Amino acid sequence: MAQSSALRTSLRREWQAFWLAVGFLSRIPMLVRIDYSAQLMNQSSLYFPLVGLLLGIIYAVLFAVLNGLWTPWICVILVTGFHLWITGAFHEDGLADSVDALGGGYSVGARLTIMKDSRIGTYGACALVMALLLKVALLAENQYVWLALAITPCIARLTPLILMRALDYVSDPDTSKSKPVASGFSTGRLMIAMVFVLVTCIFASAWVPMIILWAALCVALVSLLWGWQLKRDLGGYTGDALGASVVLTELALLLMLAA
Repeated sequence: MAQSSALRTSLRREWQAFWLAVGFLSRIPMLVRIDYSAQLMNQSSLYFPLVGLLLGIIYAVLFAVLNGLWTPWICVILVTGFHLWITGAFHEDGLADSVDALGGGYSVGARLTIMKDSRIGTYGACALVMALLLKVALLAENQYVWLALAITPCIARLTPLILMRALDYVSDPDTSKSKPVASGFSTGRLMIAMVFVLVTCIFASAWVPMIILWAALCVALVSLLWGWQLKRDLGGYTGDALGASVVLTELALLLMLAA
């Protein structure tokens, strides 16, 4: 009886952690009551790739509907606009803040201060515009646009989990919203997330046989190169840096898919 009760409690917490991840990464309303805690917020990190897949499926369906009315370029731009709205440009904001900080700061303290500034600078604006333009072009020219829309958000959200496990968190714990997510992310939950992404890639390989290799290569390269940059210039990662890693992984994967 005690084991059954413990199992129900564990499953309920995982269910809440999933919905907490949905609410954290998007504007989709959380449809269950959440018993919020820092530990539950940390548990929710496991579901980032799953939330990415759900968002990707929404994007793919929206593209399929719009594709009956307009050209692929127009449809991709509309889907990208919807993505920015439903996610609150969450990861794109992280990219702009990270590039501003790494490009304009000359010490760790200065970089962290710039990263927390809500204003966008020249470096961040250029990075954001180039990233969005490149993403739209790569999607519009892709043979399987719907597949790219569906799977890249899932695969890309594995990269921040790897960085969270490999690096130290360096932002202010009293003011950061990402601290509960990042603190103490376990290897076991990272392995579960990796298996989920692998299974997603296996299904996608029916259309793109090399997707497993490309996904592994892109996630590994961004994790290594972006992680090295963060370790060198910040001593670790911040929430903004994790968001930037998602955008960078998406672009790397879209480049591979469009090649």
